[in-house]
Amino acid sequence: MAEPSSPAAATPAPTDAEREDALDRMLTRLALAEDARLAPLLARVLPYAITSFASPAASVRKLVMEILSHINKRVKHRPEIPLPMLDLWKIYTESASSSIVRNFCIVYIEMAFERLPSEEKGNIAPDLLINISNVPAQHQGIILRLVSKAIGECNARKVDDTIASKYRSISGSDDGLVFADFGFHTILYQTPSQGIGCPAGLSLAQADRVTGKLPLKGDALTSRKLGILNVLEAMQLASEIVYPIYLAGASDSQESVTKRGDELLKRKASTANLEDLKLIKKLFTLFNGTASAENIAAELKVAPAPSSLRVRLMSVFCRSIAAANAFPYTLQCIFGCIYGSGTTSRLKQLGMEFTVWVFKHAVMDQLKLIGPVILSGILRSLDGSSTTEADSTGRDVKIFAYQALVCSPLVCLIYSGMPLFNKTEMAVRLFTALRLEDQSLRLTIQEAATSLATAYKGASKVVLKDLEALLLENSQVEQIEVRFSAVRWATTLYDMRHCPSRYICMLGASDVKLDIREMALTGLNLLNDERQSSAIAIDFNYPDVVEILDYIYCQEPQLLHSNDHRQGKLLFPPKTFLAMIKFLMKCFEASGSPDLSQEDPSHSPVAKMCVVLEHAMSYEGSSELHALALKSLVDISSHQPKLVSSRYANRLHWLRTLLSHVDSDAREAAARLLGIASSALSSSAALNFLSELTSTLDPNHPPRFEIYHGSLCAIGYVTTCCLKESYIHEELVEKVVDILVKVVESEGSTLASIAMESLGHIGLRCALPSISRNSSAAAVLTVLHERLTKLLSENDTKAIQKILVSLGHVSWNELSFSHLKIALDLIFGLARSKVEDVLFASGEALSFIWGEVPVTADVILETNFVSLSQATNFLTGDAPQLGSKNLGKTSSCEEARTMAREEIINKLFDTLIYSSRKEERCAGTVCLVSLTMYCGRHPKILELLPQIQEAFSHLIGDSNELTQDLASQGMSIVYELGDASMKGQLVHALVNTLTGAAKKKKAIKLMEDSEVFQEGTIGSNPTGGKLSTYKELCSLANEMGQPDLIYKFMDLANYQAALNSKRGAAFGFSKIAKQAGEALQPHLHTLIPRLVRYQYDPDKNIQDSMGHIWKLIVADPKKAIDEHYDIIVEDLLVQSGSRLWRSREASCLALADIIQGRRYSQVSKHLRKIWTITFRVMDDIKETVRNAGDSLCRAVSSLTIRLCDVSLTNASDAKETMNIVLPYLLSEGILSKVSSVQKASISLVMKLAKGAGTALRPHLSELVSCMLECLSSLEDQRLNYVEMHAGSAGIQTEKLDSLRVAVAKDSPMWETLDICIKVVDTNSLELLIPRLAQMVRSAVGLNTRVGVASFITLLVQKVMINIKPYTAMLLKLLYTAVLEERSSAAKRAFASSCAAVLKYASQSQAQKLIEDTASLHLGEKNSQLSGAVLIKSYLSNAADVISGYNAVVIPVIFSSRFDDDKETSALYGELWEDIPSSERVTLQLYLPEIVSLLCDCMSSASWAGKRKSAKATKNLCDALGEPFSAHYHNILKSLLKELPGRFWEGKDAVLDALASLCSCCHVAITAEDSTMPTVILNAVSAACSRKPKLYREAAFSCLQKVIMAFKDPGFFNSVFPMLCEVSNQSVIFKTRASSSLTTSAADEQDESAIVSVSLDKVLNCAASSITIALPQDIIHHKKNILEVLLNSLSPEEGWQVKLSSFLCIKEVCYKFLKSDGSTTWPQGTDDLVQEMFHSVASKVVDSIRLVKIAQVHIAASECLLELIKLYRDFPLTERREAMFEGELIQLCESEKSEQAKALLKQCLTTLKDLTGVTMVMD
Repeated sequence: MAEPSSPAAATPAPTDAEREDALDRMLTRLALAEDARLAPLLARVLPYAITSFASPAASVRKLVMEILSHINKRVKHRPEIPLPMLDLWKIYTESASSSIVRNFCIVYIEMAFERLPSEEKGNIAPDLLINISNVPAQHQGIILRLVSKAIGECNARKVDDTIASKYRSISGSDDGLVFADFGFHTILYQTPSQGIGCPAGLSLAQADRVTGKLPLKGDALTSRKLGILNVLEAMQLASEIVYPIYLAGASDSQESVTKRGDELLKRKASTANLEDLKLIKKLFTLFNGTASAENIAAELKVAPAPSSLRVRLMSVFCRSIAAANAFPYTLQCIFGCIYGSGTTSRLKQLGMEFTVWVFKHAVMDQLKLIGPVILSGILRSLDGSSTTEADSTGRDVKIFAYQALVCSPLVCLIYSGMPLFNKTEMAVRLFTALRLEDQSLRLTIQEAATSLATAYKGASKVVLKDLEALLLENSQVEQIEVRFSAVRWATTLYDMRHCPSRYICMLGASDVKLDIREMALTGLNLLNDERQSSAIAIDFNYPDVVEILDYIYCQEPQLLHSNDHRQGKLLFPPKTFLAMIKFLMKCFEASGSPDLSQEDPSHSPVAKMCVVLEHAMSYEGSSELHALALKSLVDISSHQPKLVSSRYANRLHWLRTLLSHVDSDAREAAARLLGIASSALSSSAALNFLSELTSTLDPNHPPRFEIYHGSLCAIGYVTTCCLKESYIHEELVEKVVDILVKVVESEGSTLASIAMESLGHIGLRCALPSISRNSSAAAVLTVLHERLTKLLSENDTKAIQKILVSLGHVSWNELSFSHLKIALDLIFGLARSKVEDVLFASGEALSFIWGEVPVTADVILETNFVSLSQATNFLTGDAPQLGSKNLGKTSSCEEARTMAREEIINKLFDTLIYSSRKEERCAGTVCLVSLTMYCGRHPKILELLPQIQEAFSHLIGDSNELTQDLASQGMSIVYELGDASMKGQLVHALVNTLTGAAKKKKAIKLMEDSEVFQEGTIGSNPTGGKLSTYKELCSLANEMGQPDLIYKFMDLANYQAALNSKRGAAFGFSKIAKQAGEALQPHLHTLIPRLVRYQYDPDKNIQDSMGHIWKLIVADPKKAIDEHYDIIVEDLLVQSGSRLWRSREASCLALADIIQGRRYSQVSKHLRKIWTITFRVMDDIKETVRNAGDSLCRAVSSLTIRLCDVSLTNASDAKETMNIVLPYLLSEGILSKVSSVQKASISLVMKLAKGAGTALRPHLSELVSCMLECLSSLEDQRLNYVEMHAGSAGIQTEKLDSLRVAVAKDSPMWETLDICIKVVDTNSLELLIPRLAQMVRSAVGLNTRVGVASFITLLVQKVMINIKPYTAMLLKLLYTAVLEERSSAAKRAFASSCAAVLKYASQSQAQKLIEDTASLHLGEKNSQLSGAVLIKSYLSNAADVISGYNAVVIPVIFSSRFDDDKETSALYGELWEDIPSSERVTLQLYLPEIVSLLCDCMSSASWAGKRKSAKATKNLCDALGEPFSAHYHNILKSLLKELPGRFWEGKDAVLDALASLCSCCHVAITAEDSTMPTVILNAVSAACSRKPKLYREAAFSCLQKVIMAFKDPGFFNSVFPMLCEVSNQSVIFKTRASSSLTTSAADEQDESAIVSVSLDKVLNCAASSITIALPQDIIHHKKNILEVLLNSLSPEEGWQVKLSSFLCIKEVCYKFLKSDGSTTWPQGTDDLVQEMFHSVASKVVDSIRLVKIAQVHIAASECLLELIKLYRDFPLTERREAMFEGELIQLCESEKSEQAKALLKQCLTTLKDLTGVTMVMD
């Protein structure tokens, strides 16, 4: 009955009738089949039945349904019955299958898959996914569930590589995406808590697709998720695809899934592009879900993700700009976080954070759309929160909410479009929150408020007006943050002219917080409070003084009340008053003098200002405030003198009380104000007031110091006022002067200086009258000369300054030169002062004496003038623009003034400026600069300009910084004053100084105390004393015995002066450059290279000054450097080799900066020189220069790398750069002895190689050679030390070598070699191979040699067949290198290279190499090791080549395994183990070759070779056994040939081999030649007579095996006599040794040699011979046998001998126990049995008694049992009683070994069973 054998129907297709008939038969067979036989039947029936559904016949389909119903019933509850899964799947995937067939197929596929073993499921699962994207959705779900279940069972821990490759095959197709999508849904799935409902993140349809019929739970779900994660990792999908999946896994509820998902998220998906719109939209859909969508069916609506996943998603959104612009998803996400039904505090916080992110990164158009919506939502959130929330998350939500309010300037666009911001509601909200919210929130709200101010900046005037009150109210509250924000808003929203905001700033100026004070002062432009000129003040657009005053009066009406007597309360805090006054004065100066013609002066702004200032004079005010108010009144009087003087003329008493103020500045200002007010008095009133002042200076009743001081000041100012108004007569003036002179003479320095100051003020109005002294009139200076000299010698700097300035004032109207001479002497007497203020005061005094200073007496007396130096600040500011008009008063006596000028000139130019003392030079410089500045337009000064210029040129190189600075300042003044010719000369001189070409300076004679160096500059002398003056330097030079050393000191001093000159010249140049203009253009070519270098000078001062010049003369620095690039670089290269360290350092730093970013065309001509200089300075003697060299090295390295990188530079330029740099680096850099140069060179070469690409090829040979040599030359020297002491430290040399090689291969050199391999091509080999060959021959150093070998290996692997032209040369070299190399690591490396080359060698080359390698096993140890290493490499790297030469190689491997050297044998042993076939098969396959090789080795002259061959032969025989018989002939001959000859160590191996050979080939040997066994026996017997003990023992062992192998009974008669003789000799020797002590040593040695063999070996041979002997032969030798046995059982013999003896006894017993009843025993057998029982058995019992070894007891018991059995069973005519029975009973009782005890009991039982014997019991 024919049946289909496969599911694939054979053609032609059966008809419906045939199909029906077949189905009927199948149904019958199914019904009759047993369950055990059902599986194979189903494999045929089920596929055929399902395919039959394709038939349209109803009868066929009915039969099919019956069959399937039957199958279902049979297998439903029998899961162990398999179904034909693969056949069903094949039917399902066939394109011809109909839908009904597939529908039934998928049902049984699901059933069949469930019944598969887990491993098979795992293998089939990937195949089910193929083309799954094209199957129906319902089928997709079934298949995907099957796959996921298999994955859960098989891949939860890991995915095998084969399975992973299957999954990976669908990665790039739609099938992979379908599976990834299903995996995503599976990872999201969580078991519903009630078993119903939709899991978070999924729709109902998706959840059903994942679970099928039953929900997934517990471990099964966890395993399935873990497996899916593992499979997705193996599929290597794009990061954007797996990112959501891993994210969901990392948020799972199961810890194991979370851990795995988090790991994959970090490791595999970290590169996901978060700006991918498709990915972001998917994540947003996951976050928001689609539950709110209306056009989606209910079962398809996706629920929002679970909270844990939503938290993670928010962190993702806050890193994606695309997420910030994904409208409307962004809006849904934010509102879902803040107001969503399932939101949490954490989600609210993250929602606010995301809001901030959106506001910062959303595009403008989207922000306009969503901004107002989000903003209103945030405000609702804030309105709904409590101000007392203690929850940290709640606070965080608020923080982000406030940040979101004003997180970006873009929000201003939102604000500007919202009606809310046409009101102050938001501002009120924030300021209220600042007051009421918790402290932890205030900082954030403060930042929000600060940013919000920007939104209000464009608000309407009404809103801004409303904000004024809000800010004013909040500027004085308790909370710091509120006050800060109020002041910030005031300064941000309003400009400087806005009065209310400036008033808030005034209030903030007294805040307790520094930052608020500073912000307030900044708003008032008072932070850096310096007195600014009116021109500067106007630039700030201050408010009108009338408006600001009115506002202040409005805010503080109490100002309207007068405060004449300073008794009132201070209306503002002192600091507020200070800021208010300063700001009002700036407004007053900016407004100019208000017009008073139209208003009452008492209500004018000036009067209001005065009222404010008077209120500031309240007692509660600070001294600083009082002083400022009084000075401000003086300033106002300078603008409105009449108004101020008339206002205070009637309030002199109030002002006079201020003369006793505790602050000196306040007293002086009050005195000055008194003088101004006196001008409004009448003549009599003024004189009366003056008299009152002078009357206070009663010497008998001196007033308090403050009153004294104030009165002295007031006397001077009031007197000058009276003189100006001509109120005072000469007598009163003389009286006042006399009073003041007396004060100078009598009081201390402070009051005396004030009195002198008053005298000076009087001198400004008139020439001081003579005073009466000692009945004669004398000039004031004459009277005071001595006193002033003393005062000027004191240390009161302020007093000295006042006295000096007063001398100038006194000389203003002086008519006598003698008086002027006194003043000059006093001034020049301070020429050595080191106090700068004193020197400036001297210069100012000289300027007054010279005349034509730029001030008048009114300015000095009626304003807050202090001094010329402070007023012009000429040290730090620019030189004043001097006009031609002389503002000073011309003296009435020009002759005296001219003489004074000559005196000044002579003193300056002849004494001070060219003095050898730096203090005098400094003083002269200050005076000369002062004269040039303040009196520059005087004709005499203009006449002296060339001389002045020369002096300044000399002084700019002075060591004193002040001298330098002032000299350079003076040069700029000279430049301004000079004509065109002088300007040109000055510019030329300065350029020469800067470029080092200045003319020689005027020589200065050195005195003993002339300071050559500053103290400490060059250290101290040997005794620790100073070393700075000329005298000290000379002394040191003499003490050292080197007088010429003083010239070196002078040279050093001149060098320092040159540096100082450059710095000073730079200062002067910076001033002149502003005005020189075109005059500098011809010099730029020379200047620019120097200026570039000087900007990097180590001296910071020179850097700053040169940088200033650079900015002045170079408008476009980049253009200037480009135009002069070559000149600059050449100059820097030259100076980099200068003998001056600072030049070298500066040049390196400048070069490092200037070469950055340059093109090849710009640097090509300099590149080689730059590298040369770089390496030179990196080894400089000075550390700072070396550091600069390192910087230069980094810069030029970066430049070179860029120029050589073909991706950044065109190929031709890269090639040219490489041609310039690489050879130099290889020849000079890497081979340098300087470690830093070496490291930099190697690092650069590696980087060049990375980016050079093919441009590297022309240099490969040099580069490779250099890198290989550096592997050893640059090795850490500590490793060499370790190698030298490795033995003593117990470190194995081989391990150390391996470590060194590993370290070398991890080095930059090896990394560079790897790069070289990648760019090698065929053309490169022509140069590269010869260089490598040379290195193979001559390279030294372990790392280099290993590196050469490894590089050749990699090279061959890269070029492959292209290496063929060079194989002959390389093979020869590498083979030789392996032989000569002593290091095992290097030997292995060269062997690997040799094997790599062998793959591409010709047949003849390969044959010769392999044969030469095989022959090495016959050489010495190194050759053998080399052969082993080579063969191992051949087998590993050239297996296909060497497989044709196995017949040559394998015999060598086999035989060399048995070499005596352990290392050699171990190596060959490893090779033997690596042979893939089994040992027996390999030996049979190559047996002829092995035998031939062994015979050759046996016949060699080397004993080691013979020994190795013998051991191999033994192993061969043991391994093969009988199959070896066909090849024994030559081996046997060789072995027999070796036996008779000379003894050599290890010859016993020949005997062992012979024994094994006989054991395995005895049949063949006997069959071929029956006499051969006898020949072998005789040869072995002869060997037994040799003297060496080990050899003799081996011979006896061999004899035993030969006897047992051939089993020739005739051997007994041949062997046993010899054995008996040996045994007897042993007994005789032992007896004689124990009985006689007189035997000679020689005789004893001979005898011991004869019997040196162990007796147990002899007895073993005897046992073997007895085993094969005939009974009659044994009887014939029974006497000898008994003698041997009894002797061996004597107490003197060891227990091993006794064991062998027991063996012999048992063999004898066995020989005579084998009786079948018809055996006829030879005559004498009875006697033998009797002797054995009575004599031998007794000895056996004695052995048990005497020897305490369990093994002996057991063997003896067995032996005794056999003897008793023999005695019992042998047919004896008479049996006598056993005499040892009693002893045996005792031994049995005391025996400890259970086995022996059991045997002894058996012996006793057998003895009792003896018949015919009467037992006697003791």
